[in-house]
Amino acid sequence: MRTIVAAAVLSLAIPAVAHAQSTLPLLPSPASAIEHSGSFAVADAGIAVVDEGALAAAGRLRSLLERTGGPDLSLTARGRIRFERDPKIAGAESYRLVVTPAGATVSAASDAGLYYGAESLWQLIAASTDGRIPAVTIDDAPAFAWRGVMLDSSRHFQPVEYVKQLIDRMALAKLNTFHWHLTDDQGWRIEIDRYPKLTSVGAWRQPAGAAGVDANGKPVRYGGFYTKAEIRDVVAYAATRHITIVPEIEMPGHATAAIAAYPELASTPNPPTAPTHDWGILPNLFNPDEPTFTFLENVLDEVMALFPGRYIHVGGDEAMKDQWKANPAIQAKIKALGLKDENALQGWFTARIGAYLEKHGRKLIGWDEILEGQVPADATVMSWRGIDGAITAAKAGHDTVLSPAPTLYFNYRSSTSPDEPGAQGTLVDWRTLYAFDPAPAELTPAERRHIIGLQGNLWTEHLSTTAAADRMLWPRAAILADMAWSRAPRDWNGLSDRLVAAFGRWHELGWAYDATPLVPLATFTGRDGRIDVTLNQPAGMGTIRVTTDGSAPTPASPAYAAPLTLASDTILRAQSFLGEAALGDAVRWTVSPALLRTRGATEMELCSNAIPLRLEDDGPTDGVRRVHWVDIMKPCWIWKDAPLDGATRITAEVGQMPFNFAIGDDVKHITHEDPATPAGELKVRRDSCDGPVIATVPLAAALDNSGVTTVSGALAPQRGTHNLCLTFAQHGIDPYWVLDRLTLEAGQ
Repeated sequence: MRTIVAAAVLSLAIPAVAHAQSTLPLLPSPASAIEHSGSFAVADAGIAVVDEGALAAAGRLRSLLERTGGPDLSLTARGRIRFERDPKIAGAESYRLVVTPAGATVSAASDAGLYYGAESLWQLIAASTDGRIPAVTIDDAPAFAWRGVMLDSSRHFQPVEYVKQLIDRMALAKLNTFHWHLTDDQGWRIEIDRYPKLTSVGAWRQPAGAAGVDANGKPVRYGGFYTKAEIRDVVAYAATRHITIVPEIEMPGHATAAIAAYPELASTPNPPTAPTHDWGILPNLFNPDEPTFTFLENVLDEVMALFPGRYIHVGGDEAMKDQWKANPAIQAKIKALGLKDENALQGWFTARIGAYLEKHGRKLIGWDEILEGQVPADATVMSWRGIDGAITAAKAGHDTVLSPAPTLYFNYRSSTSPDEPGAQGTLVDWRTLYAFDPAPAELTPAERRHIIGLQGNLWTEHLSTTAAADRMLWPRAAILADMAWSRAPRDWNGLSDRLVAAFGRWHELGWAYDATPLVPLATFTGRDGRIDVTLNQPAGMGTIRVTTDGSAPTPASPAYAAPLTLASDTILRAQSFLGEAALGDAVRWTVSPALLRTRGATEMELCSNAIPLRLEDDGPTDGVRRVHWVDIMKPCWIWKDAPLDGATRITAEVGQMPFNFAIGDDVKHITHEDPATPAGELKVRRDSCDGPVIATVPLAAALDNSGVTTVSGALAPQRGTHNLCLTFAQHGIDPYWVLDRLTLEAGQ
C-alpha cells in the first residue's frame, strides 16, 4: 500500500481533512489519496444508485463516458459501481471514492459530493489504457467555498451554447461559481421587461474602425442579449452541475449602455445616445436621485427573479466622479446627506442598494472600490486591484474573494508567442498563475477565514470570438480550479502531469484550449558565417526535442539543452514532450541567413510599457485578422542588434487601427513626429530613438487597406549590427499605425 499525504498549508474555515499531492491523473488534485494494490475492471460493471441525487451523479458519469468512447454502464441494483449516501462525510461538497478489485463506491452526504465523486471516477477511467483503474481510497473536499470564473459578455456577446459549454467545463474542474458580467458601457445583455430599451438600444453598438462598416458602406449593428427564457435555461443548466450564477449589474459607473437607453438616468445634461465602442473608463455615472433608484430596484427585482443564488454583484469599480462633481443637484445632495465627498456618495449609493438586496434575502458583492465609502456591513468584497482590498476587507470583518489583476485576470497574455490571441500586455504565464499565494501573510488565521475563495476573470475587450475566449480561459481556469480546490503544496511538475491528462480528456470531448505556450519559440543570431538557434518553450513544461534531418521529433529525439549552431539550409524541427506525450504542435524552420534579417513586432522590445496590448486588427471585415503588439501610448519598437551589412532596403508589414481607447487626459501625452506626407511615414533610426534616420517609408499605399499592408523603401548603407528604433510620423492618433514585421533586404 502506498500513502500520499502532505501537510496543511492553509488555515481556513473549512473541515480539517488529510492533504495529498496525488500522482493520480486528477484535476483538481484530491485532498487525500491512498493507493492500494490491485485494480478494478470497469467494463460491464453496472451502476447502482440510492436516490435522485445519486441518479444525477451516475448520469454525469455515464454522459462523460458516452462522449469519450468509454464503456456503456447500465443502471442496475447489482452494479459494482455504487453511489451511496453517507451522512458522516462532513462538508457540502465532500465525497469519498473507494476503488477495490471488486468495485467502486462513491459516498457523500450531499448531491454535490456525489457529483464531484462521479467526475473523479470518470477521470480515472479516462486515463486507463486497459479498461482497469487503480485501487484507491480518496477522501476529498475543497479548500475554498467560492471557486469562480467571470465571463464578460458585455464587451463581446457570446451565444447561449457557448455559455453552457463554459459551465460544463467549469463543472468538470469542480468550479462552482459563474460570475456573469451582463452590463457595461459597451452593451446591456439581459432582458428586462419593464425597460425594453435596455436591449433594443443598449444591447447594440457600431464597432470601431473598418469592422463597423459593411461592404456597402452601411453601419454594422453589433451585439445581442439574453432573453429571460434563455437565462432561465442557463441557470437551470448550471444548477444541475452544482454551479451558482452570480449576475453583475454595474453601478454607479460603467453605465453608458443603460444611460443611452434611458437618458433621464444620466448625471450630465448631454448623455450618450448609444453604447460605446471604446475600451477603458468612461465618465458616465447613474444620477443618484430617486428616479434612478426606482429604475435600479425594478431592474434588480427582475434580476433576482431570474437568478436564485444568494449573491448579486453590483460592480462599483472605476466610477469616475467628474459628472457628479459638475452637477449642482448632486453636489447639493452630498451636502444634504452630510457626506464628505463623491466617494462617500458612492458608499451611500452602494449601502442603499445593499439594503434593498438584504430586504429581499440577497447579499451584495462588489469590486474592492466599494470599500472607499460606507460599505454595507455584510457586503462581500471582490479584490481585483491586487490583494490589498481583500486584506482591508478581511480586517474589517467582510468576506472577500481573491481576484487580483493581473495574476487572476485571464485576459492577460500567457506567453510571448506571436500566435497568442488579443490580450492585455502584461505577461502572466501558467507558472506565475500557479504560484499565487491565497493566504496573505498580513492576515491572522481568524482573518483569513474571511477569504472565501478565488476567481479568475475574463474581460473580453480584445477577444471578439469564442475561440479566442476559450484559448484565454483554458487551461488557466483548470489551474485556478486546482488552486481553489486542493490544499496540497504546489508542485509544478505534478501539475504538468495532470494537465497533460486533462488535455487528452478535453481532446476527447472536443474542447479547445491554448496550446500556444507549449510550442517552442526560436531566436536566430549569426556571427562569422554561423547561425545560432536558441529555443524556449513559454510554458516551461516537459522537454523540447529536436531533429536536424527533417524528420518529425519523437520522445526519443535529442533533448534541447543549449543553443544550436547550424549550417545554412538545415531543416530544424522541434516539439515539446512530457514523457511520451506530445505537447502542442511541432514547428519547422529552414535555417538560413534570411531568418536573421526579419523580426516580428512581438520579437522586438517596446520602447515603453505604459499600456502594452495585443490588439486584433479591425480589418479585413471577413477572414483572419492579425493581432498586433503595441503600446498605445507610444507606438515604437526596438530591434536589438539588427544585422545591417549589405542591407539596402526594408520591407515592413504595417496596419492601421482605430484609436478607440477611453484614457482621459492621458491621451494628451501621446505624440508623434510630424509627417512629410499626408498619409505619414515609417521612420527607422539607428542605435537609438534619437539616432539618425536611415530609412523613411511612405504609408500612402497602406492608407485604404483596413488590414495589413506591405510597404518598402530604401535603406542607407550601414555596417555591422545596430539597434533599430521604429516609429511612425503621422497626423493625430486616429487611426494610428502599428508595425507587424520588418525585413532587411540585401542589394541585388
